[in-house]
Order: sequence, then C-alpha cells, then structure tokens
Amino acid sequence: MAAENLLPREYGYVVLVLVFYCFLNLFMAFSVVKARKKYKVYFPTMYALESENKNAKLFNCVQLLRRGHQNSLEMMPKFFMLMILGGIGYPLTCVALGSIYVISRYFYFTGYSTGDPHNRMKIGKFSFLAIVGLMICNILFGVKLVRG
Repeated sequence: MAAENLLPREYGYVVLVLVFYCFLNLFMAFSVVKARKKYKVYFPTMYALESENKNAKLFNCVQLLRRGHQNSLEMMPKFFMLMILGGIGYPLTCVALGSIYVISRYFYFTGYSTGDPHNRMKIGKFSFLAIVGLMICNILFGVKLVRG
C-alpha cells in the first residue's frame, strides 16, 4: 500500500488518537441528548425557562455540557489538521500532545456540567497547551520541508 510506504510507521498511533477523539465527541453528544430527555427540554430550545419548566435551573447547569460540546466541535478541525500534518514529521510527539488534548477535553467538558463554568479549566486548560505544542510541531515540520 502506498500510504504505508510514505508515512512513518508510528503514524498509526496518530490515527488511533484521532479515532479516540471521535469516540469522546460521541460521548459528549450522547450526554447532551440524555440531559435534554431527563429534563424534558427538547430541540430547538437551547435553555429552559423557569416559567415553563420546573427543572430549568438543573437543566441549564447541565446544558453547559452543550457549550462544552460545541466548543470541542469548534476546535476539532484545528486539532485534526495539526495532528494529521504534524504527525507526519513528529508522530510520537503529536501522539503524546494529542493524548493530552483528548483527555483534557474530557475534563473540560465535564467541568462545565458542575454548574460552575470555571471548573472546566482545572484540567481542561491543558488542552490549549497541547494545541500550542501541536502548532510548534507543525512549524518545525514546515521548516524541515522547506529546507529539504
């Protein structure tokens, strides 16, 4: 197979980290749907009104999960691009940084559900450091390609 001859052997780990992130994304989506059913707040309603739903306060705290999921969806293209390209030049470094990113995104997501959005940053902040590390890998890889 041509891709096997072009990509470093360790690139398989990059692929596995990306698939792991897809599973995390599914977990986030199912968590939001579960909260909607539990508190009887159906689409397209984004936030419950206390005048219409006795569980509005509870749902709105859990609804912060939706924001955590939305933010993860917003970051997904950047993360995938940085992993796919940077992983060609620095597969193991990108796997380590990508793993940190995925794990910290889980805590970013669940931190939102506590009702205090600041809790998302306790461990979730490391996802942003991982993205910076992936950006550095991509810069180094780009420079390596330009220099030949």
